[in-house]
Amino acid sequence: MSDGFLVNNLRAVRGRAYPRVIGAFREPSWAFFEVVLPIFTIAAYACIYRFMEADNVFIGYVVLGGTMSAFWLNILWSMASQLYWEKEIGNLSLYLIAPISRMSVLAGMAVGGLLSTTVNAVSTLTIGVLVFSVAFTVLDPLMLVVVFVVTMVALYGMGMMFASLYLLFGREAYHMSNLMTEPVYLVSGFFFPVRRLGFWTAAGASIIPITLGLDAMRQLIFEGAASDAFLSVGTELAILLVLCVVFLIAAKYCLAYMEHLGKTTGRLTLRWQ
Repeated sequence: MSDGFLVNNLRAVRGRAYPRVIGAFREPSWAFFEVVLPIFTIAAYACIYRFMEADNVFIGYVVLGGTMSAFWLNILWSMASQLYWEKEIGNLSLYLIAPISRMSVLAGMAVGGLLSTTVNAVSTLTIGVLVFSVAFTVLDPLMLVVVFVVTMVALYGMGMMFASLYLLFGREAYHMSNLMTEPVYLVSGFFFPVRRLGFWTAAGASIIPITLGLDAMRQLIFEGAASDAFLSVGTELAILLVLCVVFLIAAKYCLAYMEHLGKTTGRLTLRWQ
C-alpha cells in the first residue's frame, strides 16, 4: 500500500467525519430531542420496576441501556442506511470512482457519528442518574473503557457490513431499520439482564455486539450485577474481539461486492432502482 493511498484514505476519514461533527452543532434542536426523548423511555421502565418493587439496580440497568440505545440507533440510521441515502441524493457514484477504500468513507462516518452520539449519550446518562438517583460503582475503570471501545468497534463494523447490504436491498432499507429497532431492544437486554431470556436466546442475541457489551459494562459498573450476568467479563470481551474481526472482514467483502456491482452494472447508482 503506497503512502499516497494511505494519505488519501485518512483524508477521506476526516472529510466524512467533519460534516457529522460540525452538523451536530449547527442544529441544536437535534441534540435536544436525542438527549431528552430517551429519558421518557427510561422513565417508563423505571416506573414499571418501581411498581414491581424491583431492586434499585434494575433502574440503573435501564439508565445504562437507554444511554447505549443512542449508539444502536446511530448504527441503524447513520451507518447502515447511509449508502442508500447517498445513492438517493446522487453521491454514491462519486464514492465508487474515488481512489480510496469504501471502508474509509464509512470509517469517517463512524468517527463523526460516534463523537456526536457519545456527547448525547453522556448527557442522557447524566440526566438519568440525577433524576432517578442511580448509584454507580465503577469496579475497574480501565476494563470498562476497553469493553466500551471494543463494543463500539464491533458495532460499527456491523454497521459497515449492513451499509452494503441495505444498499443492495434498495428501498427496503428504511423498513428494515424500523423493523430491527424494537426487537433488538428486547433480545439484547437494553432494559433488563439478557440472561433472563434464557441461555440460548441470549447466546443467539450475542451476535449483536451491544448485547455482550451492555452485559459486561453492567458487571463493571454495578455491585452485585455479576449474579445477573450472562457470561463473565473476560469471556464477553474475548467474544467481542472475535466479533470485531468477523464484522470488519465481512464488511470489507460486502463492500467489495457492492463496489463490483456498481462498477460493472451501474445499477446501484441509479436512483429509480
